[in-house]
Amino acid sequence: MAQVEAHFGQPLFLRLPGQGMRPTPFGRQKLAAFESLLAQARAILAPAAGPGGEMILGVYPTLGPRHAPRLVRGFTALFPAARITLVEGDLAELARGLRGGRIDLALVYDAGLPADLALTPLQAVPPHVLVPPRHRLAGAPSASLRDLAEDPVILINLPHSRGYFLSLFQICGVAPRIAAETGSIEMLRAMVANGMGIGLLATDLPHDLAYDGGRVARLALSDPLPPSRVALARAAALPPTETATAFLEFAARAMAGP
Repeated sequence: MAQVEAHFGQPLFLRLPGQGMRPTPFGRQKLAAFESLLAQARAILAPAAGPGGEMILGVYPTLGPRHAPRLVRGFTALFPAARITLVEGDLAELARGLRGGRIDLALVYDAGLPADLALTPLQAVPPHVLVPPRHRLAGAPSASLRDLAEDPVILINLPHSRGYFLSLFQICGVAPRIAAETGSIEMLRAMVANGMGIGLLATDLPHDLAYDGGRVARLALSDPLPPSRVALARAAALPPTETATAFLEFAARAMAGP
């Protein structure tokens, strides 16, 4: 105790003969601070009491708006102590963030991902095509890519997404006539709505309205095409936190479909 008081340069306690020790005003202040530190240490060292604290969720741009806010809302309703921060990025950026521990989980397409990422599958989404409302096939329930071979194509040009959509044409033996490219789903939808071409997507939105008020018509593709697979990725070398583990389980249930 004498060493602690020497550090502060003043006494923490009064030594009263026959009465023991009594804290000085300065001592009461420091004792309160010590008690606060002890409480924090107990909380840090105590076993986890359930999902809580901050979790960083990376999102691929074409997936984020469709799924991330809904997942965050549902998860934090179940676990109010958890705080989810969203970070957008392409696949390479998200992979670097996962490996470096800056991101806990990332909502991505399972395409072209490095082998050091562990994946939790969420959904397999079949690709579909959007056409303008006055298109000759707008009222049809489905179409093949050969039926659309003469139409100009608006292509999503994000890394890996572009290759996936081009591979669909290749599977069907169709050479697409690319009219424009964009990195935005809503830009693609608006361009289709304005008759600038058709567009392929693997992110299925529950409405036909574009940003500018125009409309699109959705057609299922009748060709036997591989689906786009949505997953949550994490760094395989870094054990997930309790919150991340709970989020993986929640997302898998929420996106399992009927």
